[in-house]
Amino acid sequence: MVICTSLAIILSILFLFIIILDKTCHTVPMMMTANTCLSAIVAGCSLLSISMFTLENDVKQIPYEDSFCILRGYFSYASCALFDYSFLLQSIYRYITVVYPFRLFWQSAKFQALLICSTWIFSFVFPAAYMFTNSVIYNVDNQICQLPLRFAFPIIYAACCIYIIPVSLIMLIYLKLVRYVKQMSKRVTPINVLARAEKELRMVQRTVILVTILLALGIPYTIILIMSFFTNPPKYRFRIAFIFIDVSLAFVMITLFKFTDPLRTSLMRRVNGRTNTVVATMT
Repeated sequence: MVICTSLAIILSILFLFIIILDKTCHTVPMMMTANTCLSAIVAGCSLLSISMFTLENDVKQIPYEDSFCILRGYFSYASCALFDYSFLLQSIYRYITVVYPFRLFWQSAKFQALLICSTWIFSFVFPAAYMFTNSVIYNVDNQICQLPLRFAFPIIYAACCIYIIPVSLIMLIYLKLVRYVKQMSKRVTPINVLARAEKELRMVQRTVILVTILLALGIPYTIILIMSFFTNPPKYRFRIAFIFIDVSLAFVMITLFKFTDPLRTSLMRRVNGRTNTVVATMT
């Protein structure tokens, strides 16, 4: 858990620095990628804090709820929502550039920054109710503060806000974009316009793949959650679920690097440039 989460944080920080320092990455699409990297850092730090707290209590072999336990639970829900909504924003931007190419304000950095701020506010506001209703409780067996897994409004509300809403909207955007591009290919459309639409569709496909990785590695948590509606879930349910969540975060960041051409090009250019400098110095 600690290794995967640390790797995800390191990669996210590296990618974010590259985007900030490389002027060729100062575009609206890369701004959306930077938002994903920043949200990954927040999510990674939240998950790392939970892992370290659990590990410390396991080593000491004591059940102990410190004063920050509830706060860590709050940040875990907020940061996961923030990470998922960052992919939704990428999909929305791609959809706008294809379907509304002449709505330049919608494609502008200011408007996209407004959407980013909105998702950050929502992600940190929606779980705030748990802090005041004592919904997040300490689980002794798992050494973690989370919502109890049972058929109740708080856990269903969290599942909708964190996963169901953003993932459903991403899939809806993808399907609508596929349909729109197919209709464009049947009409008399300039080649450059169609090529751009197909390019944006490929980018949304990549976003869908990233979300699919999250969903695939989140299957254990989903199964445990559904089980809790009808019977008692496994004793170490949160430990099992969080192992897959931590792994998924690292996998997604690696895949994001693979799919983001400007980021990969910038990093390889820096690595190759440094290698050439070292070789020239040695000779």
